[in-house]
Amino acid sequence: MRKYLILFSFLFLFNQLKAQQYGLFNTKTLFDGFENPAQKSFVLDSSRQYASNFFLPYFGLNAINKGNENIMHTLISTGKLSVKDIPIGTNKLNSIYQNSNVYLFNFKIFKSYKYHKELGFSWQLRTDLHAKYTNESLAIIDDYTRFNNSNLTVNPFNNSGYAQSYHQFSVTYRENYTKKLAFGIKLSLLSGISYSNLKINNSAIESEPGDKIALSLKGTYKSSFLEAKNLETNDLIPTFKNPGLALSFGTTYTAKNGVFIMANIKDLGIIRWSGSSYVSNFDNRADPTIIPEDEDPTLPPLTPKEKDQRTKNQITDIVKNSAVNKSFYTLTNAKADFLISKTYSFYTPSFIVSKNLFYNGGDVALVNKFQYSDFSISAIPIYDFNNLFLFGMQGMYQTPNFEFFMGSDNLMKTARTAYAAIKTNTSSRSGYNGASFYMGLGIKFGYTVEHPQNSSYIPGLDDQETGFFKRIFSIFSKKR
Repeated sequence: MRKYLILFSFLFLFNQLKAQQYGLFNTKTLFDGFENPAQKSFVLDSSRQYASNFFLPYFGLNAINKGNENIMHTLISTGKLSVKDIPIGTNKLNSIYQNSNVYLFNFKIFKSYKYHKELGFSWQLRTDLHAKYTNESLAIIDDYTRFNNSNLTVNPFNNSGYAQSYHQFSVTYRENYTKKLAFGIKLSLLSGISYSNLKINNSAIESEPGDKIALSLKGTYKSSFLEAKNLETNDLIPTFKNPGLALSFGTTYTAKNGVFIMANIKDLGIIRWSGSSYVSNFDNRADPTIIPEDEDPTLPPLTPKEKDQRTKNQITDIVKNSAVNKSFYTLTNAKADFLISKTYSFYTPSFIVSKNLFYNGGDVALVNKFQYSDFSISAIPIYDFNNLFLFGMQGMYQTPNFEFFMGSDNLMKTARTAYAAIKTNTSSRSGYNGASFYMGLGIKFGYTVEHPQNSSYIPGLDDQETGFFKRIFSIFSKKR
């Protein structure tokens, strides 16, 4: 596990899974209502007026490692990282993707029968990570002697990637514009937890007399911390030391023939990281193979662990020694979504396209939902734009006032990863490594939201009432 930690220090992936739980789109769950702000969460004549998860589990996690599959499989099954047989000089680039979306709390209110107005409040914890790393980056930490007189490709240590985590406090509002058309908006206040971004543009390694090597790196590094050991539990508390804002908005349309269309721009945001953060423009050289007994033979020789630590320190010092305190801005992982769907008796297919706006990545998914009474099962093939194919499954029990769901966007890889961790089977496996899991529980309570003909209590019933979006659009109409 020691080398595992060293690896993650070198790659600067200190704190931190890639789909959006597409099986929950167009389900009228709390998740659907908060993630897709124009969506309804209440059903007239059936649902009660308030809905919440009551701090119960409501989250989605997803991770993928593409490259060095056998090495990662051994790490998962045994807890040990062994890279002694990893090939070098092949110019191979490996990838890690990760995101998580945890609703610590959500609460939604049915505000008005007219225009079907819904108002929601939520507290989320979000993380995003995307990194690319070379085989050589692993090998040099394990055994630098492999690089003596080796024939390497150009730029063997050109790694890049970012990891960002933050709190998201949101207010959502949706209403019907007409009987077929609806709009929704989500305004969020962000509190950054941690951020790291590394980009190595040029790198080289040179053999020197006496079986020694010298390493040089050139690139940029931005981070809210300098070393992993600087992170503390208190950093998880939302202090708004690193404040930010985000906006989501969307629309839904239901045609006469039953075709349902949804479109969203989600999590369009920015975070300002405080002046105590670090920025490094580095272009330095280090010799991690020079050890104290070379300089002074009277000193006791270093142990293997001490040599590993010294090698790691020499490499990270290339970046750290050029770091200065400076504030900077980062964008959140905004997405554009489009869904089209139609129900045929017990079967509802939904075609979904989702694309990241500022970072690489996106998905095309086909959700096949099969409904029986209050139970449903969904089969979800997904094509990830990083040239990955995933297959997800979801099970749900949902009534107008209760919902419970559980699923995975990457079922086969998740099962294989869980099996390896339980059985500690170290045999080789083909294909990338991955894991995905999500679940949630929501409850509605209060008055039943009924049509006026059926109820003595009608939230928001007022002949003079108008819709928020109708007022907004009427202003633009008058200006014309």
